[in-house]
Amino acid sequence: MSGLAAAAGAGSKSLSYLLGLVAVILAAAAGFTALDAGQIVDWAHRVFGWVYISLLATLVLATLFCWIQLQRGHDRHLWFEAGMHAASGIAILALTFTLIGVSLGVGTLAGQELNPATVQDVIRKLSAHFSLAFMTTVVGLPVSTVMRALISITDARLFSKQTHSR
Repeated sequence: MSGLAAAAGAGSKSLSYLLGLVAVILAAAAGFTALDAGQIVDWAHRVFGWVYISLLATLVLATLFCWIQLQRGHDRHLWFEAGMHAASGIAILALTFTLIGVSLGVGTLAGQELNPATVQDVIRKLSAHFSLAFMTTVVGLPVSTVMRALISITDARLFSKQTHSR
């Protein structure tokens, strides 16, 4: 029962960290742009879509959960491996959505007749798909790198503490 309570506590803490990160990112984006938080969320929805955002948030949450469990010191190797896989999943997600965006863009070109009357519409649709393709990579790869660093540096710190305490 105490294991279940500890997991629930780690889940709650992970969710708190994730929501805090989202709030900080929204505040920073609002500070650097002329957009308010609602406009930033609308932009993110248009560019990324809810599927990508949901999957990204789930993988970040899973990585944070593993990070918290790793710090608790029980089954250190298990939580290190799980955290690294979750963080690597973020990179895989980003690259998968990049390929989806490029495929949708190419599909847009293949399914349309290109002439002076349709070129604007085709370019608009192509740009939207390529925006998805490249923005998922621009966001996903750095997030994955930060999450992997968080897990591996924490593990190295714990290993160092363990070897120096002997």
